[in-house]
Amino acid sequence: MKLTIKLLEKKYDKNSFDCGYSLLDNYIKKQARQDVDRDLSACFVLVDEADVVNGYYTLSANSIKKEDFPENLLKKLPPNYQDLPAVLLGRLAIDKRLQGKGYGEILLIDALKRCYEISESLGTIAVIVDPIDEKAEKFYDRYGFILLPTSKKMFLLMKTIKQLLG
Repeated sequence: MKLTIKLLEKKYDKNSFDCGYSLLDNYIKKQARQDVDRDLSACFVLVDEADVVNGYYTLSANSIKKEDFPENLLKKLPPNYQDLPAVLLGRLAIDKRLQGKGYGEILLIDALKRCYEISESLGTIAVIVDPIDEKAEKFYDRYGFILLPTSKKMFLLMKTIKQLLG
């Protein structure tokens, strides 16, 4: 089966998507297209030759409050910034049929690559994620995401992403 990552289009079949989380299933089936049309997010889908969605992720602009950053990183930031520009990796999901086969990592690396490319022409300090549960938190932790001390959100600095992408 040949899979490719593309921007969400109306032609892609999302109806059978099932990742095991109704929140994420309903989002791709009912809300993602509307968010894209309203310029609230970009949605990238993992599609097969039959244009069936097997996974997806979303990206949008965001920020991190400076006081939410870990103390050791605050020292390196200019004092006059209150909100630090970031990219939100809002959702990332893989259909149950493909879970455990490395496709989550493929989507994550694709998302981080896109975020890094964006950061070269638009100031962004990090990528933020908001893990849906402990399993998702462990997934992001494996790639170096750091828990924000004031929330359950996690972040990865662009400098780290640059090193990851080599």
